[in-house]
Amino acid sequence: MPIKSFRGVLADGGQETIRLHTNNGSTGYRIVKFQVMTTEPGEHQHESTVKIYKIEQSTIDNTVNFSDNTLLGVAVWESGNAPGGQDALWIPLITIFDKEIFNQDIYVTHSETDGSNPINYYIELEQVKLDLNENTVATLKDIRNISSQ
Repeated sequence: MPIKSFRGVLADGGQETIRLHTNNGSTGYRIVKFQVMTTEPGEHQHESTVKIYKIEQSTIDNTVNFSDNTLLGVAVWESGNAPGGQDALWIPLITIFDKEIFNQDIYVTHSETDGSNPINYYIELEQVKLDLNENTVATLKDIRNISSQ
């Protein structure tokens, strides 16, 4: 199936909606790639947490809870000064729940705990054709997630 990609810049405390819903819900999506990168490499210290959710978030924070069934993926970017004053760069830690299929909008959040630096994100979603039963299950799961919050 085709791949759809999305990219953007999120401010500290920011949240962006990625519009995916359709009238009939017959197209599902699965995250196949998730990447983050600071907007100014080597310029600032960063401790960023970027998360992808199935539902809009009322609180944007750096808490990661894998038992939250609305969480689809998380990336942690950390960069700063190494001992001796030299710049150090750490490869981001990224986890995506790639078996999770959804057919509604998703939400990307960013929390920076060492300043207020923005961060870039890049997401690739694989489109999955849903039959009527899969469509119903995906939609009901999304409705349950919304009503349980």
